[in-house]
Amino acid sequence: MKIGILGTGIVGQTLGAKLDELGHDVTIGTRDVAGTLARADPHPFGFPPFSVWHKDHPGVRLGELAEAARHGEAVINATNGAGSLNALRLAGEQNLAGKVLLDASNPLDFSRGMPPTLTVCNTDSLGEQIQRAFPAAKVVKTLNTVTAFLMVNPALVGGGDHTLFVCGNDQEAKTRATAWLKEWFGWQDVIDLGDISSARGTEMYLPLWLRLWGATGTGMLNVKVVK
Repeated sequence: MKIGILGTGIVGQTLGAKLDELGHDVTIGTRDVAGTLARADPHPFGFPPFSVWHKDHPGVRLGELAEAARHGEAVINATNGAGSLNALRLAGEQNLAGKVLLDASNPLDFSRGMPPTLTVCNTDSLGEQIQRAFPAAKVVKTLNTVTAFLMVNPALVGGGDHTLFVCGNDQEAKTRATAWLKEWFGWQDVIDLGDISSARGTEMYLPLWLRLWGATGTGMLNVKVVK
């Protein structure tokens, strides 16, 4: 399957590596290809720069955001939440139209340091803003409640016995997204929360997730819904 990933950070890299490993045709999009490849500084948490990662994953192509969106039969938004709307505009509305857009971003504002606040909450969400800005895209909010490594390998915590969420306005898109999450990454328990307004809940969970990380000393954690 042809998959476009928007964003070259740790989320984009982790998703890209896994999907490439599974045999998918992956293009990762960035605002500035040359600048991305020239960047030599490691990630604040110690991950290598994209250029180093890319050498280890030569099967993943790097292109402009519009190229990645055009390439993908499905598109994943793995950009920083503060820049997601602008990144998606650069990707091009026509390149997103009719496609399932998996939105893994969170509206985190780090301008005042840690812990971050949310740029939007309560009566709106980034997921809703994206759907309004790109009405022809089939936005499915998912993967935003776990760290990148758990996104692609839920078995790393509790043998995979924990919960992931999806929400969106298009039922068929959510059904397809749920099937992909199970087939690609091995998720066992995926709960459909309803329409895209449910992204308010999953995005507002992030402040708690960050506090849990601080309290436990690890981001390798998740919640399990027990009925």
